[in-house]
Amino acid sequence: MTDATTDRRAQTGTVRAAAGGIVALALATFAAITTELLPVGLLPQISDDLDVSRSVAGLLVTVYAVMVAALAVPLTLATRRLPRKPLLLGTLVAYTASNTLVALAPAFGVVAAARALGGVAHAVFFSVAIGYASRLVGPQFTGRALALVTAGASAGFVLGVPLSTALGNAVGWRAAFVALAIACALAAALVAALLPAVATGAAPAPDGARRTNRVRLGIVSVANALTYLGQYTVYTYVALLLLGAGLTRSSVGPALLVLGALGLVGTAYAATSLDRHPRRGTIVVLATVALGLLALGVLFPAQLGVLAAAAVWTAGFGAVASVFQTAAIRTSGASPDVIGALVNATANIGIGGGAALGAWVLAGPGLGSLPYWGAGLVALALLVVLIARRAFPAAPGHA
Repeated sequence: MTDATTDRRAQTGTVRAAAGGIVALALATFAAITTELLPVGLLPQISDDLDVSRSVAGLLVTVYAVMVAALAVPLTLATRRLPRKPLLLGTLVAYTASNTLVALAPAFGVVAAARALGGVAHAVFFSVAIGYASRLVGPQFTGRALALVTAGASAGFVLGVPLSTALGNAVGWRAAFVALAIACALAAALVAALLPAVATGAAPAPDGARRTNRVRLGIVSVANALTYLGQYTVYTYVALLLLGAGLTRSSVGPALLVLGALGLVGTAYAATSLDRHPRRGTIVVLATVALGLLALGVLFPAQLGVLAAAAVWTAGFGAVASVFQTAAIRTSGASPDVIGALVNATANIGIGGGAALGAWVLAGPGLGSLPYWGAGLVALALLVVLIARRAFPAAPGHA
């Protein structure tokens, strides 16, 4: 069976028919998102062991994100004619190498270089994965398929980062990266076994619609970047916020585990709403994130208040990735892979910029100011959504 035939059959299929491929992508996404975010829970240990400040250690998230933001689109264009499945497998091998190098690195500079390698892999992985998921099912199931694949990212928050943080606290941060390298290798094996091949490319939109579709894609990308900028201004330093609220270092991992689990609530909401009421769902999600962050700022450093506000914030954010991936795919502003690259790049502009902005806030206004900055930026993204009704239509297929 040719790649083209597989792709045509997948496009007419349901989510159930594509279950094996969706599971494989979700597992790979779990490994990818855990690789990206693992330093978040281990910043205190990494900074102490490598003798750098915590704000400098936070730049390990920034350097990773900068590589993704800079390279997602050019690497996706450069590899657009390559078979999708081998390309995806290559990124998982690179993740494995990156995490292994971090675990063995003798100095901060080597850690940063290894993280940059992971960023290169990430630049390709999510660009391909977003387009891949959209090709496994028919257009009427795009939102649900992307939400299910994004559940792998939520699992990274729920299990990957918290359990790795707990492992790092128990036996050292390097052991956490060794475990993650093994997880990435296992994900590569599962992708090789479960993920079907799909064709590259996509049918272009009619000439008259291309410019309008590209404008809509640009608007979705801006809102995506603003949301991630607000999120990671705060989330990069969530371990410090939890410590500042009185949690012990050994409690940070379990707290992140519970907060991450709440992200699955948002993911489940996205799976049920994006194929029926995408605009309403997007507004609810962004309002929840912004209000949760605002409450976090107001209640900090009261421990119970911080945990309650963080629960609302993280539950809302669990839907964000699938919200913007689905909105971007439905603009038809480019091929699925290029759309994936733009979503990937703008998210990581937000992630890297958020880590850097958060470092500046830590060094200046201070830890308690972080949630207010995050809430304001997510509120700006919500304003974009409210204004741009055609980029975020009330129902699939309507503008």
